[in-house]
Parts: sequence; structure tokens; C-alpha cells
Amino acid sequence: MHDIRAIRENPEHFVVGWRSRGVDDAQAIVDQALALDRDLRPAQTAGQEALAKRNAASKAIGAAMGKKDMAEAERLKAEVEGLKSEIAAQEAVEAEKGKALRDLLAAQKNLAADDVPDGEDEAGNVEVSRWGAPRDGGPAKDHADLGEALGLLDFEAAAKMSGARFAVLKGGLARLERAIGQFMLDLQTAEHGYLEVNPPYLVRDEAMFGTGQLPKFEEDLFKTGDFNASVEAIDKAVREGIQRFEKGDVFSWMVNLREVMDARYLIPTAEVSLTNLVRETILSEDELATPMRLTALTPCFRAEAGSAGRDTRGLIRQHQFSKVELVSITRPEDSDGEHERMTACAEAVLQKLELPYRRMLLCKGDMGFSARKTFDLEVWLPSQGTYREISSCSNCGDFQARRMDARFKRAGEKKTEFVHTLNGSGLAVGRTLVAIMENYQDQDGRIAVPSALAPYMGGVTHIGA
Repeated sequence: MHDIRAIRENPEHFVVGWRSRGVDDAQAIVDQALALDRDLRPAQTAGQEALAKRNAASKAIGAAMGKKDMAEAERLKAEVEGLKSEIAAQEAVEAEKGKALRDLLAAQKNLAADDVPDGEDEAGNVEVSRWGAPRDGGPAKDHADLGEALGLLDFEAAAKMSGARFAVLKGGLARLERAIGQFMLDLQTAEHGYLEVNPPYLVRDEAMFGTGQLPKFEEDLFKTGDFNASVEAIDKAVREGIQRFEKGDVFSWMVNLREVMDARYLIPTAEVSLTNLVRETILSEDELATPMRLTALTPCFRAEAGSAGRDTRGLIRQHQFSKVELVSITRPEDSDGEHERMTACAEAVLQKLELPYRRMLLCKGDMGFSARKTFDLEVWLPSQGTYREISSCSNCGDFQARRMDARFKRAGEKKTEFVHTLNGSGLAVGRTLVAIMENYQDQDGRIAVPSALAPYMGGVTHIGA
């Protein structure tokens, strides 16, 4: 979310910033925001002045009646009635213009940090470093073929019960996936100081709005709800929702229906649940003396609405998968250093598993909606002969905090400031499984268990048919 005061003070900064992120109509967006702001502020001022006059007149009525000056009392009553109409008129303008401005700003991407490279898509990303070297020779069977040949990966059974982009893992492969998740969670908590959290997997629309999934990316989400509500209850909720809409509530069009139908969204990542732990909260500076570091191993659910034809076979792009998420809440001056630390924590997983990877700095055109700077980690996949994304670590600055109203107060200061939020994969479990299957396969079609996972595998050293 963006601050209209910042746009008012330096509109060109936002025009240039949004254009660099692929927003062609950036000038029109800034012009529209400033026009709405110009209409909104006089209405707010006039409404406040009318309210003050009404309050003063209301007090004067009592004084006039105490003096038996009934004529003055009647005049003041008429003035109060007139002011009520003026207040209502200004509130209507404020609601209309305020909602339009909030909706406009809520739909805009975060601005990129100064050191983020220009670029329209992944071709503009910059390689920062590499670790490990892809092995020279050896089998390079695709993980899907390898898993099916072992009889431990079943896409057909999954499709019969759930449709495309689901998988059934069996036996040693299912155990290996469980071991990967547990290993990563233990590493991040025991060695890197993250606090383990077991959060909800179903969240309300406000939580999705806070981290930037709503309203822009609703088609990528799975939504649930109780659709057994009576027609009368739904009709009443719709009518009340319209009234809220007219008053300018950002989510009025779904709030009442949610209350009746109890709609929830399945989390696309634990970033949503973990980051929203500080929504509508004012932290003390002491609480952020060391960044707040949270982690969770959860299932994730994504509709993958915009990925038709991409990775349609295998485990790389599934509707349901597990991931260890890393989230940090920091003071503004600490977020850049925390971003480097978080990325290193994700890299440590790949290093301990001895999987070759590279770190990429994403360009402005390839970053996510809420990010101001992003590092991607890409792991080597022998079957494809290339590196593929396995982790994305982003610094969102105060963008999400503004949407969630998450603040902190410095010692001795009266005003509050927005916190900075960061999130990253530490790592995606399914993609890590893919990387292990392909990099650790042997000539006999088996999968060797990385030494780091040995304590979690009960003595199993290889997974075979």
C-alpha cells in the first residue's frame, strides 16, 4: 500500500518507479490519485468544520434555554439541522472519493529498491553467486519418470481423485519428503534462531489483503465457505454489504457475505499467516531490537491460474505442496541486513544437502507484487540441464505493514512508524525433493539419501523400487 502524502510530495518518483516495474499507465494512475486526493481533502476539512460548528451550536442550545431565550434556541436548532445535512453531504463525498483512492492505491505494486536492476522479465535478472558444481555425467532421468519407475510416485491415482497438478507419494519417497521438511524446520529453528509457529491454513480476506494477494490475485487462490446459508440470510447480507460499500468500506462487498457464509481462503504460503501475526499491532522498539523471526512448515495451495502449459507434469508446479516459510519483522534500518541474512539461511539448506545452486537478483519487471527487492535461489536440475527456482526471499519494506497497519514505537517517541516485513522460502519441500531425486539418482535407478537427512531416515541410505 502506498502513502498518498508521499505521492503528493514527489509524484514523479512514483511515475518513474511504476513505469520501471512495467506499469505503462503510471502517469495516469498518479494523476488520478492526485485528483481524488484534491477532491477528498476539502470534503474532509469541510466535514470537520461543520461537525465542530454543530457541536458548538448544540452546546449553545442548552445555554439559550437556560436563559429562557427560546428564539435563540430555535435558531440554533435550525442551524444544527442544517449542519447535519452539510455533514452528511461531505461524508458522502469523503466516502466516495476515499474508497476510490484506497482501491486505486491498493492495486498498485510496490516500488523497487534503488539497487534493483532494470528489466522486463527473467532475462533481466542478474546472477550474484554460485555454489557447488553440477556433476559431470551420470544418469539424468526426469524426476517424474524416476518416481514412476520406482512405483513411488503416482500421478494417475491423484488425478482420479483430485484432478491435474496433484500427486501421490508412497513408501520411501513419502518418507523422504517428510524428512526434508523436518530437517529444514529443525535447521531454521535450532541454528538460525527462527521461532516455530503452527498457524491457520484458512484465513479471511483481510489477511490476504495485508500481504498483497487480494484484491489483484484472487484467481490464483482457493476459496472455501459454508454455502448452506438461507436465501433470506444471503439477501440480507447483500443489502447490508451494499450499505457498507456506499460508506466506502474497502471490503464491504464481501464482509457481510463472509459473516453469513463463513468464506475463507486456503493459504498460498505461510507468509500470509505469519506476517499477519503483527497486523493492527503496535510493537515496542525493544521487541524489534532483534528482528522478529518466524518459521512454519505448512501445506500451501495455489490455483496456478496463470501457468497454463508450464510444468504440467511432475512436482514442480502443484496445486498442493509443502513449504518451510521464513518471515521477519524489523525496524526500517534493519531490513536490508535481514534480507541478506534470510537469504543465507535459505542457502544453508542447499549447502547442507550438497545441491548446486545459484543466487539471482531479480530485475524490476520480474519481482512479485509486494516486493521491493528479491533474491531467488535456483537449484540445478540434471534432466533439464538448467537451474530452476527453489526459493524466493523478498524485502517488502513497509508495503505490507501499511496494508495491515503494523507499527512500532521508538523509545521516547510519541509517533509510530510502520515496520518492515520480509519473507522467504526455506525451502519449498516438493522442489527440494525434485532436486534430490535428480541429483542423487544412481545407475541402478535408485535415489541416494543425502547425509544431512540420514538422522531422519532411520538408517535408510537408498530409495529403490
